Formats: sequence, structure tokens, C-alpha cells
Amino acid sequence: MLQKPIQPEVLPLKNGELFYYPNLIQPDVADLWYQALKQELNWRQESLVVYGQSHQIPRLQALYGDKGLSYQYSKQRFNVTPWLPNLLQLKSLVEQVSGAQFNCVLANLYRDGQDCMGWHADDEAELGKMPVIASLSLGAQRTFKLKHRLSNDTYSLELESGSLLIMAGNTQEFWYHSLPKRVRVKNGRINLTYRYLHSDKIY
Repeated sequence: MLQKPIQPEVLPLKNGELFYYPNLIQPDVADLWYQALKQELNWRQESLVVYGQSHQIPRLQALYGDKGLSYQYSKQRFNVTPWLPNLLQLKSLVEQVSGAQFNCVLANLYRDGQDCMGWHADDEAELGKMPVIASLSLGAQRTFKLKHRLSNDTYSLELESGSLLIMAGNTQEFWYHSLPKRVRVKNGRINLTYRYLHSDKIY
């Protein structure tokens, strides 16, 4: 899919590795991908139990990947849905760019600026040590924030439609990340977070 290698912006993150490709997919094409995936994916609004009470998470999600895989996050385990052709096509692009291999994707649909994601790290056991997480953004531009676990240093990045952010190295060990509310954002955003699950680490 790529005619020649492209170089990322290497972002200044201590105790981590962060690479950003701002224009991996042209904006008009990224919008077509957004519309297609919004219609095609089996979106669900999951719930979390906090202090004994169930709360719906403020976004929609869908999990796809290789047959037989499951993924535990937010203290719940989910079985993957088999790959769709569009997700495989984008996976091929992301693998070419990152040089990594992925066997699942957790997709998030932020319907507008009220939808968000709180502070967390992608450090589940089945991701292994120093996982590579590749996040492809489609749709509305949103602010991505990081916070160092020890120093509380913060870093912010505006994720454009068609951009790819790669978190690697010790990033998940030392940094939390979040997508805060932005009430002025009226349009939706999809991000596809490609990752590799190690089935031998699933308990």
C-alpha cells in the first residue's frame, strides 16, 4: 500500500517511545474510512462496575482479531470477533509503517466531544513486556494526553484525522494516557488501536 517508507515525528517522551505520523492517510480518504467503519463495526457500549454500581463507559467499542483470542481490560474479559476485510486492510498499512505485527484491534467510537477515556495504561498481562500499540485516528481531531506515573509530567498531542500514533518501548510502564472531554467537538472520531495478544499469557 505504501510506495516508499515514511518518517515519523519522534516525540520527546522520557522513559518511553512515541512516534507520530500526522498524514498517513489523506483527510478526505480518512473521512471515507470513518464513515465505512462507523456503519460496519459491531459497536457496543460496555459497562463497568465501580463500588458495586454499574456505569456505562462514555464511548462505544468493538474488538476484532484472530480466531480464538480473548482480551481482558477494565477487569472484564472479551472474546474477539473475526476480522473484517476493511480492518485487515488497515492492519496491513499499520504493520508496514510500524514494522510490528498485530493480531487484534480494539476500536473506539467517540460520538462527539462528550465521549472520552480516562487515565489508564495498556499494560495487561497478555500484551507482554514493552508492547507496541498503534493507534489510527479517523474523524474529528481530539486531544491525546499523557502523564508520567512517577513525576506527573504531562504531554499533549492533537491527533488529526488520518494520523497514526505508535507507543512502544517502556511507554506503558511509565506513562498513563487519556482522551479528555472536549465539549466544543460536535463530530465523531474512531480510533483503531492495533495490538498483539500473547495467548500464552492469558490466564
